[in-house]
Amino acid sequence: MDAQLAQIASLSQKDKAPAYLSILADVFARPDQSSVPADVRTLVESVLQDSVGPVVGRQVLTELVKNLVDGAIKDSGLLKRAVEDTLELIQPRIVSYEEQVNTLRFQLADLHEKDEAWSEAARVLMGTSVDAGNKTDDDKFKMNVRIVRLLLEDEDSVQAETYYNRAALFAHSATDKEIILQFKLCQARILDYSRKFLEAASRYHELSWIGDIDESERLQMLSASVTCAVLAPAGPNRSRMLASLCRDERTSELPTFNILSKMFLDRILRKTEIHEFEATLRPHQLAKISLSSNDQLASKVPADHEEVDPTASKRTGPSTVLDRAVMEHNLLASSKIYNNITFQGLGALLDVTPGAAETMARRMIEQQRLKGTIDQVEKLIWFDTDREEDDAQGKAGGLGDVEQATEDTGAPFTKRWDMQIRLTAANVESIVHHLTERGLISHAKA
Repeated sequence: MDAQLAQIASLSQKDKAPAYLSILADVFARPDQSSVPADVRTLVESVLQDSVGPVVGRQVLTELVKNLVDGAIKDSGLLKRAVEDTLELIQPRIVSYEEQVNTLRFQLADLHEKDEAWSEAARVLMGTSVDAGNKTDDDKFKMNVRIVRLLLEDEDSVQAETYYNRAALFAHSATDKEIILQFKLCQARILDYSRKFLEAASRYHELSWIGDIDESERLQMLSASVTCAVLAPAGPNRSRMLASLCRDERTSELPTFNILSKMFLDRILRKTEIHEFEATLRPHQLAKISLSSNDQLASKVPADHEEVDPTASKRTGPSTVLDRAVMEHNLLASSKIYNNITFQGLGALLDVTPGAAETMARRMIEQQRLKGTIDQVEKLIWFDTDREEDDAQGKAGGLGDVEQATEDTGAPFTKRWDMQIRLTAANVESIVHHLTERGLISHAKA
């Protein structure tokens, strides 16, 4: 080959391109392709010389790239070596051969993805110029979504979010339904990795209803939605998400349905149930968490008059994301059972120190995820319960105007009828009270 390349150097510019293309065809036509990568490297080095020029170089490299993409080299290892060598040689002259470089990068990314080298494939695509050639917004959207998907395979959620935001700029012009679904799934996974479990559960659940997705994948998304809902912070928003999932008939077939139903019914979770659920979680869902220095101090220091129980738990708070979710749920569930509870009793229930139990309750009350008050003198947590019947009875009997706002949630007509009777009786009581005060009527003595 060296002799042939030396002869080409003496040819005119118009004759160099056919000569190079002839050598290239001979290289790929060999039965034994073990030496093809080395010969391709030698040929590319010769083509990129200043004496050849970019016009001839583009013709030869375009044909070379076409052969590599079309599978002229059968062995994937040899093909990867040829592509990497060609990219290495062209890189200093990328301005003149930008289109060829981009095509080779896509080819190399395919090879890395086939070998499940997700991060390597993503890095190769990151070096691709999105402004080269005639790339449309749709092409840019597809490439960014692919980078996000590859990064998420290696759980690099931080960098994936950066490219997700870039893809979002072109989402409005997307036409490929499959890529749009991949984009939405990437959004759900990024929310999951970012520990925004409530939003992730909602996105996963929405995707699980899309008929264009394979049924097995929809069940996986539904299972992911249940997992994220369980890990979400306890409170009214999570309760609505749990209710939505429990109404979904498909969740009864999932292995996580037991813990889902118990959380929805506000039942206290036991250690055996937690361990079973923990086995289904991914590493990022078992991430360690740390308390602030103020919370650690408040959890460790007992009150002056507090008796120290040697058998009591020494834990000063949750250690993992799952641990925190379970503690907050059990605290919320206890508010449905008790009118009040001592710090020590709540600590025993949650397996933490009394100070840690108070800290968790205080934070949930501050964030309006728990209704109640804390009496630090008596070391009690009082839970507020919403009882419509008690409220109606208290407002009847002339204690003031009755104002009740009820949300139409599709209740049976009997409940609506009962509410109308209750309001009418309360209004009659109020009228009688006002008439009595003005002396217009008097009660008969028995």
